[in-house]
Amino acid sequence: MTATVCEHILRRLREWGVDHVFGCPGDGVHALLAACDRTEDAPRLVRSSHVRTSAFQAVGHARFGGRPGVCAAASGPDAVQLLDGLYDAKLDRVPVLAIVGRPRTGRDGAHRPGADPEALFRDVASKFLETVTAPQDLPDVLDRALRTACVRRCPVVVVVPEDVQELDWPEPPEPLGPPEHPRAPAGPGAAATGPGRDVTTAAPAQQLERAAEILNSGDKVAILVGPGAAGASAEVRRIAGLLGAGVAEELPAKDVVGDELPYVTGVVGPMGTRPAYELLRDCDTLLTIGSSSGHPRFLPEPGGRVRSVRVDVDPDPAGAACPSPHEPHESCEPHDVELVGDVRETLELLMPAIRSGERGREWFTTVCDNVRRWEDVLERRSRLSADPINPEQVARALDPQLPPDVMVTCDPGPLTGWYARHLTLRPGMRGAVSAGLAATGCALPYAIGAKSAHPDRPAIALVDDGAMGPDGLAELVTVARCRDRWQDPRLVVAVWNDRRLPRHAQDAQDPQAAPDSQDEPSSAASQRSPEASYAEFARSLGLTGVRVETPEEVEAGWRTALAADGPAVVEFLTDPSVPPVPAHATWEQLGAAAAAVLKGEPDAGAVARHAFKAKMQEFLPGPEAR
Repeated sequence: MTATVCEHILRRLREWGVDHVFGCPGDGVHALLAACDRTEDAPRLVRSSHVRTSAFQAVGHARFGGRPGVCAAASGPDAVQLLDGLYDAKLDRVPVLAIVGRPRTGRDGAHRPGADPEALFRDVASKFLETVTAPQDLPDVLDRALRTACVRRCPVVVVVPEDVQELDWPEPPEPLGPPEHPRAPAGPGAAATGPGRDVTTAAPAQQLERAAEILNSGDKVAILVGPGAAGASAEVRRIAGLLGAGVAEELPAKDVVGDELPYVTGVVGPMGTRPAYELLRDCDTLLTIGSSSGHPRFLPEPGGRVRSVRVDVDPDPAGAACPSPHEPHESCEPHDVELVGDVRETLELLMPAIRSGERGREWFTTVCDNVRRWEDVLERRSRLSADPINPEQVARALDPQLPPDVMVTCDPGPLTGWYARHLTLRPGMRGAVSAGLAATGCALPYAIGAKSAHPDRPAIALVDDGAMGPDGLAELVTVARCRDRWQDPRLVVAVWNDRRLPRHAQDAQDPQAAPDSQDEPSSAASQRSPEASYAEFARSLGLTGVRVETPEEVEAGWRTALAADGPAVVEFLTDPSVPPVPAHATWEQLGAAAAAVLKGEPDAGAVARHAFKAKMQEFLPGPEAR
């Protein structure tokens, strides 16, 4: 029986190792999704409830699976809905292929009116965007698209008109061979080199000598780990021990090294930790490994007293953005030495030249003391009273109950702060957030994609109440539909239900930027979202539903959800007036923020009180202080 073009697409995806396609029915992709339904082999179709979430599911699959995520959608309005997920993939460097089906042409040969895919995706898929007009062009286009996605770690788009999808596949005289897979990056989120460029597996010897001289001369060495260090955890630990260095993490790299180590100071950024802020503020030497420099204002000033070395497989993207040496761009982060090469191999070659000993031991002790003191602060903050539940208590209670092989996803906003500060991701655990785009509502689709990549591992999605409403309830239907595919059926959807309408995610992640959005006064009624019980909705789908309304029930709520024999929704009624106070904020900054908040927040007094109490915990003397 002659195969169709759609069946060939699936066969070639299978040869590339793609095991799932995420899509939603629509005019233009019916043939492709029907072919997915007919096949008994991979790739399997995950039928999402909305096109927007299918793109995020593909991103989640790629983040956790280490393979390109694939989503499919029709052109027109459906194609527009893909943009959020594709921009998320672009900003966080995640390989994703979007197959867009243009509806069949009319009798006059013209396409139906609607959004032009080439114009729509020109920016987000700038590395690869092509339309297949004849079946014989498909193998080359599909292979180049997937190769580009893997090597450049970016989203790519292939447009396949519906007419072409339904044609018979012209079998070539000789069958196509297996695809030539590019050299894979070290791990999910790791940087990779672009095609057509000669790649050195490690940095040149002369640069290694210069880097070792800088690192050996430092007394207060800090290491900043980014997503490009994925797969080099052991090497980062070893060089940190040689240098007596503290290690700070970028948010997307929270699962790279291991938060349980006494010298790992936590995440850098607006929602980061105090020890990480102090580490980069007080160091005299900085080693960045696979770093994307997502928050340059938290790094030492370029050209100052701090000498720096950068290790990555790609040249510094920030430095490349400088318009000229005489007019440095504000985002430029020049380094004294830049080691371009495979991260693991470069660190292996660098370490024999590092002199260990007593140098920097006082600094190392200070870093570890700061980490322990910050843990005491977080413990005290989680115990502060709130109405009804302190949101920090919810995250703090989860930490000791995390399964050893858990996959954690997190929505943007205040939840990012609780995730970054309170959860200790130990070796074997994985985590993912939308760091570049701060995409609202990404956590649950990420978790579905993660479960598709690793059906034998548990997943936990940390979801904001405002993000749960638009797409989250619909995606619980997807969870209920897919549960029988997973060997380990545990997927815990934890909702911080503060009954407030969602705020812009970027403002919520950087409270210092929030005053600009507080000019218009608001009332309590306008800020409240309609009452809804997510736990009750979960039970209506046959899932486990737990509603936690008092602080005393928090730990038991987590235990019940994690012990369920299938997917579970655990809903915590949290206090909306508990703010994520930036660890680096001074009293003057808190005062200015409080003055801005007082203009429009109906519960401004409660917000100010909680912020004051949270900041005060940094000045109490010991773990037992109250």
